[in-house]
Amino acid sequence: MLKYLFILLILFLPVVILSGKRGKSDQVVTLARVIRVSFFLLAVVFLIALASLFFGSSQIDAFSVLQWLTSGVNETHAGLNSTNETILFSIRLPRIIFAGIVGGALAAAGVVFQGLLRNPLADPYILGISSGAAVGALSALLLGIGFSLGVSGSAFLGALFTIVLVYSIARTKTELHSTTLLLAGVIVNAFFSAAIMFLIATASDKSLHNAMFWLMGDLSLAQWPENALAGFFLIFGFMIIYTYARHLNLIAISEETALQLGVPVERTKVILLLAASLITGVAVSVSGIIGFVGLIVPHMMRMLLGSDHRLLLPSSVLFGSAFLMVADTFARTIIAPAELPVGVITALCGAPYFIYLLRRKA
Repeated sequence: MLKYLFILLILFLPVVILSGKRGKSDQVVTLARVIRVSFFLLAVVFLIALASLFFGSSQIDAFSVLQWLTSGVNETHAGLNSTNETILFSIRLPRIIFAGIVGGALAAAGVVFQGLLRNPLADPYILGISSGAAVGALSALLLGIGFSLGVSGSAFLGALFTIVLVYSIARTKTELHSTTLLLAGVIVNAFFSAAIMFLIATASDKSLHNAMFWLMGDLSLAQWPENALAGFFLIFGFMIIYTYARHLNLIAISEETALQLGVPVERTKVILLLAASLITGVAVSVSGIIGFVGLIVPHMMRMLLGSDHRLLLPSSVLFGSAFLMVADTFARTIIAPAELPVGVITALCGAPYFIYLLRRKA
């Protein structure tokens, strides 16, 4: 119990510190402030990743790990045996890093969708991208392909198809309206949700169990190739998004204001939409559906640091990484040796927060 309180303390430490430093002077975003906040949150991510290494069904002494590190990683007799090394650095560490990458991707996408749609309740899944990816993955899974590149590839193709479909429905000859895009996403999401229910209803019992577990978010099969793939797309997508951070600031205020100040609104919206959808699709294709990360994290960072996307984007990515690391730590240890889908933990946290936001908006 004390270990869980410790890791939660590390997670909410930046919230307490940043909330205590809020003031008018902190509302001005400078390069120095972006670097300072980013390094602070990066240190929090590192501490959470380090602490998460020692959570699991197999108890590993922290002193043994420190002794192993200080004596040289090739000396397996110093502190750690080969079994513990495998558990730590071939099973737990890839999963922790994987959770950080997926959490950062979903948080970044959430920032973009909330800014583009000017809707504080927007989420990376509002446009139906997750449902489209899930249909692709379930189709491959229920056909017996298994959790492999076939499932990830099918999920990614489903996400890309959903992006094109939603964009085609919402696009007019001259422009792309945020309201129309939102409605198109709701319609497509409803259609693919029905397709998911059909696939599950026609599955065998064993396939049904595997499919349901994946649909609620599954990080248990994380390996270094998946980390490399997801990490590459996160960095690539984040670089594109951050390039348009100033434009996103103006669009989030008013498209008319952005046009008057020389922002190519339609082109910017398309680029940001595709970049955010890309990293969301990749995250869903490798981890399943993990909800509410893209809703909770951007809101928390916006309340603490303001709405300037030059600071909001990197802080949301880093805190999203830390948040999903903690959620996955709870998911794999709270009923050990069994484990929960990480989407269950994020939903238990996100649903009450969503209700709070609704009441606050009202």
